[in-house]
Amino acid sequence: MKGALLVAGTTSDAGKSVVTAGVCRWLARQGVKVAPYKAQNMSLNSFVTADGAEIGRAQAMQAAACGLEPAADMNPILLKPGSDRRSQVVVMGRPLTDVDAMEYRDLKDHLRTVAVDALERLRARYDVVVCEGAGSPAEINLREGDIANMGLARAAGLPVVVVGDIDRGGVFAAMYGTVALLEPADQALIAGFVVNKFRGARELLEPALGMIRELTGREVYGVLPWLEGAWLDAEDSLALDNRPAIGTRAPYGRQTLRVAVVRLPRVSNFTDVDALAAEPGVTVRFVTSPAELDDADLVVLPGSRATVSDLAWLRATGLAAALPGRAVLGICGGYQMLARTIHDDVESGAGRVEGLGLLPATVVFAPDKTLGRPVGAAYGCPVMAYEIHHGVVTAEGGEPFLDGCRSGTVWGTTWHGALENDGFRRAFLADVAAVTGRDFVPAPDVSFAALREERLDALGDLVEHHLDTGALLRLLEHGAPEGLPILPPGGVRGAP
Repeated sequence: MKGALLVAGTTSDAGKSVVTAGVCRWLARQGVKVAPYKAQNMSLNSFVTADGAEIGRAQAMQAAACGLEPAADMNPILLKPGSDRRSQVVVMGRPLTDVDAMEYRDLKDHLRTVAVDALERLRARYDVVVCEGAGSPAEINLREGDIANMGLARAAGLPVVVVGDIDRGGVFAAMYGTVALLEPADQALIAGFVVNKFRGARELLEPALGMIRELTGREVYGVLPWLEGAWLDAEDSLALDNRPAIGTRAPYGRQTLRVAVVRLPRVSNFTDVDALAAEPGVTVRFVTSPAELDDADLVVLPGSRATVSDLAWLRATGLAAALPGRAVLGICGGYQMLARTIHDDVESGAGRVEGLGLLPATVVFAPDKTLGRPVGAAYGCPVMAYEIHHGVVTAEGGEPFLDGCRSGTVWGTTWHGALENDGFRRAFLADVAAVTGRDFVPAPDVSFAALREERLDALGDLVEHHLDTGALLRLLEHGAPEGLPILPPGGVRGAP
C-alpha cells in the first residue's frame, strides 16, 4: 500500500503525538514501511539525530514506534521559543535565525518549500507517512501561510483525522467548530474524528457519536480510552499541567527516593527525568516553589531555552536560596545555572551574570550551537547521550562527572538522555541515596528501553483495538471520501 494522512487536533495536547505514534506502531506491526512526519513543531523538547540534526523529541519517539532511526526529514522545521515573542527557527536540523511572529511570516514561502520537499522524500522512501499537525487547524488567524495543518493537507492532498480530548470537556463542540470554521476546500479534506482520553461507560457516549456523525456528515473512527503513562516523550510543557507525581512502583529497598524537578518557565527536555520515574521506589514531581523542596532527596534543574532569564526566575521565587546544602543535579541549562559565572552575549545578550556558584565552573555562550551524540562513562558504566546547547561550560575544579563536574552533593552535565542508560542511572541513584541517608536500593533489572517499547506497543494496541483500522487503511489508500458536506458558515479565506 502507498499513502499518507494527517492527524490534526482540536487543541494543543489533544493527543496528536500519541495517536500518531500509535498508528505508526500498529502499521509497523503489520509489516508496513511507515515513517512519521511533522512539518512544523513548536517545542523545547528536542533530540539529536545520528548525523547531528535537531528535531522534535516527539518525532524521535514516533520514529522509534516505526522501528526507525530519527531523521531531519521527519521534522524539517522546529521552533524553539526563547521568550513570549521570539523563537529560534531550526530548519532541517540546523539553527537558521531567531525571529518574532511577524518576522516569521517573511520566511513562510521558503519554509513551505522545505516542508513539502521533506514530505515528498519520505513518501518516496516509505509506503506510508503518518503526519502530525500542530495546535489546531481552526486557528483561523494563522491559516494564511499555514504549513503545518490544512496548508500542508491541501499542498499534499492529505486526508485529515481530527483528534479531540474528551477529558477537557466540550469535545463535540470543538469537533464541529473545527470543521465549520474552515473554508470549503479545507473542509473537503476533513475525513472524520477520533475521541481521545475517554473515561467511563462507552454506551453513555454512543448517542453523542451518532449526533456528531449526523451533524457533520463525517465518521468517528473510534474512541480511545484513557491510558496512564501515555506521557512518554511529551511534546511541550502543557503536558505537565495535569501530570501528577509519577513513579508509583513499590521500592526495591525500604524507602523511596523523592525527586523534585524545577519547572522552569522555559524548561526544555524535561523528558530527561522520565527514566527516573521508571525506577521502582522513585517518585518524580515538578515544582515551582521552595516549600515543595522540603522533603526532596534530589532536586533536578533541567534544561532551559532561556538560561539567564530562568536563573533570574529561580532567584525571584526563592528556589535558588533553597538549593545550597541539597543534592542537586543540573542538566544542560540547569548545569549552566549552577556555575560561578555566565557570559551570555548570544541567547539573552545579558553579558556577565553571576551563577548560583554551586559548581566550580564558568559558562560562555557561543554563537554556534553544539549538537551531538556523545559517549562516555561514569561510575564505571558506559553512557550514550545527546547534547544541544549554546552555552559552553568549563569546569575549573571538583570531580569529573560525565562531561561536567561534581562538587559534594551537586552534579552537573550538558548531556541529555544520560539517565536512560540503566547501569549509570542505578549507580547515580545509589550515590544520591548514600549522600542523603536514604535506605533506597535501585532495582537491578529495570530496562528503560524495554519500558519505552512496552509503552509504544500499548499505543499500537489502542489503535488496533479501539479504532476502525479498516477505515484508516481506506483513507491511506484512497484519500478523503468525496462529497463530504460543507458546514456553514464555510470558514475563512486562506491560502492553499
